[in-house]
Amino acid sequence: MQKNLVIKGAREHNLKNISLTLPRNKVIVITGLSGSGKSTLAFDTIYAEGQRRYVESLSAYARQFLGIMNKPDVDSIEGLSPAISIEQKTTSKNPRSTVGTVTEIYDYLRLLYARVGTPYCPIHNIPIEKKTPDVITNIIRKEYPNKDIILLAPLIRQKKGTYERLIKDLDKEGYRRVRVNKQIIRTDEKISLERYKKHDIEIVIDRLNTLDGARTQEAVESALTKGEGLIIVLDGNEEKLYSSKMSCPHCDITFEELQPRMFSFNSPFGACETCSGLGYKEEIDPDIVVPDKSLSIADGAIIPFKGIVDGWRIRQISTVAKKYGFDIFTPLNELTDKQFNITMYGTTNKLRFTYVSKNTEAKVQYDSKYEGIIPLLERLYRQTQSDYRRRDIERFMRFYPCPTCGGKRLKDKILSVRINNKNIMECTDLSIKDSIKFFDNIKLNEKQHIIAKQVLKEINSRLRFLDNVGLSYLTLSRTAGSLSGGEAQRIRLATQIGSNLVGVLYILDEPSIGLHQRNNNLLIKTLQQLRDIGNTLIVVEHDEDTIRNADYVVDMGPGAGIHGGEIIALGTPEEIEKNKKSITGKYLAGTLKIDVPKKRRHSANSILVKKAREHNLRSIDVKIPLGLLTVVTGVSGSGKSTLIHDVLYRSLMKKFYKSKDVPGDHDTILVPKELDKVIMIDQSPIGKTPRSNPATYIKVFDDIRALFAQTKESKIRGYKPGRFSFNVKGGRCEACKGDGLIKIEMNFLPDVYVTCEECRERRFNKETLEVAYKGKNIADIIEMSVEEALEFFVHIPNIKRKLQTLSDVGLGYIKLGQPSTTLSGGEAQRIKLTKELAKRATGNTLYLLDEPTTGLHFHDVKMLLGVLNRLVDKGNSIVVIEHNLDIIKTADYIIDLGPEGGDEGGMIVATGTPEEVAANKKSYTGSFLKKVLNDDIR
Repeated sequence: MQKNLVIKGAREHNLKNISLTLPRNKVIVITGLSGSGKSTLAFDTIYAEGQRRYVESLSAYARQFLGIMNKPDVDSIEGLSPAISIEQKTTSKNPRSTVGTVTEIYDYLRLLYARVGTPYCPIHNIPIEKKTPDVITNIIRKEYPNKDIILLAPLIRQKKGTYERLIKDLDKEGYRRVRVNKQIIRTDEKISLERYKKHDIEIVIDRLNTLDGARTQEAVESALTKGEGLIIVLDGNEEKLYSSKMSCPHCDITFEELQPRMFSFNSPFGACETCSGLGYKEEIDPDIVVPDKSLSIADGAIIPFKGIVDGWRIRQISTVAKKYGFDIFTPLNELTDKQFNITMYGTTNKLRFTYVSKNTEAKVQYDSKYEGIIPLLERLYRQTQSDYRRRDIERFMRFYPCPTCGGKRLKDKILSVRINNKNIMECTDLSIKDSIKFFDNIKLNEKQHIIAKQVLKEINSRLRFLDNVGLSYLTLSRTAGSLSGGEAQRIRLATQIGSNLVGVLYILDEPSIGLHQRNNNLLIKTLQQLRDIGNTLIVVEHDEDTIRNADYVVDMGPGAGIHGGEIIALGTPEEIEKNKKSITGKYLAGTLKIDVPKKRRHSANSILVKKAREHNLRSIDVKIPLGLLTVVTGVSGSGKSTLIHDVLYRSLMKKFYKSKDVPGDHDTILVPKELDKVIMIDQSPIGKTPRSNPATYIKVFDDIRALFAQTKESKIRGYKPGRFSFNVKGGRCEACKGDGLIKIEMNFLPDVYVTCEECRERRFNKETLEVAYKGKNIADIIEMSVEEALEFFVHIPNIKRKLQTLSDVGLGYIKLGQPSTTLSGGEAQRIKLTKELAKRATGNTLYLLDEPTTGLHFHDVKMLLGVLNRLVDKGNSIVVIEHNLDIIKTADYIIDLGPEGGDEGGMIVATGTPEEVAANKKSYTGSFLKKVLNDDIR
């Protein structure tokens, strides 16, 4: 087998005909400035070629379903293994997808519970097991050794009737005694029972001593036959019920044979019937419909009817109000509970309403119940065919835990199947760390252990893989859509380790995202473990620890975009550090570094969060100073996102913008008067379609279109700015509707996109493209990089200012018209920052950022810090959730959460300046920070 991976003449995107040789069965890190071509080399060249070769190795029949994969622009790649890509893309937003389902642990749990789970009666909480007559006989002889007992066969259980005929029939069959309502009587006696009272009737099968095994066996079989699977043992005044069926002996709840599909919340066999296995219901929330009860109905208190002063609905409410002693001018907080509930939920009795025709003004009177605002909105939501109307009503809806299953997703019967006193959903609600303890200490009998041995082995190994990549704080029930990009990638990484493949080329995209320095070693060991079993790993990464622990490093640059695409340095981390041309090497050697500010800013005002206790937060009081760069730190799962996103952000959104999102659980938040705006800048895409791009998002394209409309040619032709938009008719190519590509829908296959023959991917029609500014038409402008456009529009202040901010955050390499769907999470976040920077300074805004250093090289982090400090210097406040020590050491104030993740986190470990946190011996962040600060002093 070839010892090296040899790439010759790679020219994809911005790669400049590069050739390199990479060692196989090693951990290789590709690093360099953002946009220097790292992902192009790793994913668009090496991985794409590996995929293409795999597809070509398949039969012609299989290939027709996969389509033709384009060959990357490379002369040759030798020594290429089968390639698996573990990218940073976010996981499925499907609410049915959880950590358990993604890792397949839940599939093994379903199998485990189906095979060794014990059903319990949901009402009587007793175990339900199917027992043969032999087993029941042995149990009775064991529980009643050498005792005189009576065996009874239940016939009637809590049913009304006289039952004279039944008892006569039993006498004819030869049964001499029955027990009626706890009293034993003869069947040949006259019995009078009250018809409308409930009764219990059992046949006395035998009176015997349990030493006589044969007689006991015969009596048990006879009793089970007559009692349809039930038997009662009477020992003096004490009695006990046994069942040979999978049913509760005390009630009619019966279990069929347990199957894995019964434990799936995606299957009708197991899913809660109320919420269909989602665990929640979306319902109209009265607090959103009526957010301000100090207003009257006439003043617009009912938001859906706001502004409709003389509409039919308001007149209907006026009639109801008159009947119940108030009017539409009464503030809602002055209504009685009865008056308010009638307004919101309707009446049970009919009222007389008057309908006035708008056209003829004729009056029609009719009697009807008043429906109520909430039931009306619910009915309209169910009945409407209009997407617009549905979206409009959804503004007044909120997610509530399902009233039937309480958010547990499964049917009540299925939730009563337990192993070691835990049902399957209680098991998935444990953190990975606690799950490992649970399965290590699981108690099974010998038979159950033999059945479950292989399943438990698979569950334990997968749980440990998740623990090894720093995800011990996650629960298996956590929805996949709530995971960060780094968490999702490490879950896929853990799944791959579990597969134990050998001879594979793994390509990873920044697996260290969202990982605290303390957990970095675990991740590095995991990567080395994959290498040691015979795999090659190519990791696109900026993390210093990962670079220093690599076997081989590829440093790309020297710049971004058109200034990148070259190999600057190759070799071991030590060799890179000594390379004078490598920017990465200079940062590793310490000749280039991000300086600690000479002076920290101080604040007079703070936001005070009191008793935050959402998720794992332990009723903490937090002070967030205004006018500073504040960094929230802590190990993964310590509660950082819960505090900043769920509690702080949602509370401020509700305060400033009347948001319907429910804030995380806390007592109160005290906000200084000068703060009037909050903006969350996260890593979600800036648009959901390829039509969205950086130029349209930061509004610079509006200025460019206006500029084109001012040209002499445009004025002669009467073109307005809209002519230069590919989203509206007029100037765009109508053949492809301005997409540049035409989508061909394939039944049962992914859609295929082909180049539009009319515009050849130029997106505009011929007439529009004839208008030029300084020799460039609008399609040429869209294809420019930010850097090129900045030079081109250098004399147009409005355009230059907006483009300059893109360049300032290190995005000079991206194209103005680059589809938003192709941008990484870090790039999307920096574009959002740019939009804020481009606005006129007002101050008094709180910016919340979640790991803005994602995808950034050391040098890019330096540029980002400059941008953040510019925002703070304008009077704004910034709170950043971050693990990057270069950001942490330059902060004005740090809030360190921990000490651990999950249930062992949620507390404030340290607060203060970086120097104060570094001096705190309890803080994991502080210990790493101390080393960095000391290095900087040296």
